[in-house]
Amino acid sequence: MKIGLIPINIGFQSVEQIVGTAQLAESVGVESVWTFEHVIVPEDYASKYPYNESGKMGAEPDTPFVDPLIALSAIATATKTIRLGTGVNIVAQVNPLLLAKQVASLDFVSGGRFMLGAGIGWLKEEFRAMGVPFEKRGARFDDYIAAMRKVWSGTTVEHQSDFVDWTGFKSYPTPIQDPFPVIMGGNKGKIFERIATLGNGWYAPTSDAAELAPQLDQLKAACKKVDRNYDELEITVMWGGRGVESLKPMQDLGVARAVVPLMVLGANPVDGIKKLGDEVIAKL
Repeated sequence: MKIGLIPINIGFQSVEQIVGTAQLAESVGVESVWTFEHVIVPEDYASKYPYNESGKMGAEPDTPFVDPLIALSAIATATKTIRLGTGVNIVAQVNPLLLAKQVASLDFVSGGRFMLGAGIGWLKEEFRAMGVPFEKRGARFDDYIAAMRKVWSGTTVEHQSDFVDWTGFKSYPTPIQDPFPVIMGGNKGKIFERIATLGNGWYAPTSDAAELAPQLDQLKAACKKVDRNYDELEITVMWGGRGVESLKPMQDLGVARAVVPLMVLGANPVDGIKKLGDEVIAKL
């Protein structure tokens, strides 16, 4: 079981603090650090956050949200082994050609350590501010992922769709990793079909094995339907850091990675990360 930390880009007061936290995590054996993404946090919004009962995200409008790819680039140049993931970036609201270039460049800069956690998005007010229609965002997401994979292939790109019109170009550098890992987040809508056809893994927004088990059955069924090898997929979950023994039910389900929210490690994240290394990672 691999252990990650999230978020490495929110609430920090300096780049030195971001980088130092990542370096400490690397030194105690943390496998990966992850980011959250919102370009804006509206002062008020009607959209419902789908992963808690309040319907509100856990961040105020003045919370520092460092851009995930910029934060991870800073970390990449100051670390050697720790992997870097977005958990998740909202692919459907950005220019896919620019994102494909940024992803390939970050994989290059990091020496093949980047993972694109990708999501469809739920905050209509953010889409409006970005100038992107909220409607058909699922179809747009699917098309963007397929199109970006063509950019990463290094071959001449031809892709025409309802959302993209690309023809006759190449983009280098290509990602070091092949295939480049796209880890899709969420548990709503057509997520399992999307992972089976377009993804390399699933970032499951749960830390409950009883909740996860039937969802993994749905993912296996989706893979079977399109003749995809389920064993190719890497499963990542959230985890509250409640002792190494609490990881066993997730391990039994085949989960590869548990990502710990920094806020559960206590008021002093330095002590919390060291404790995570001593009491969890050292025992795995």
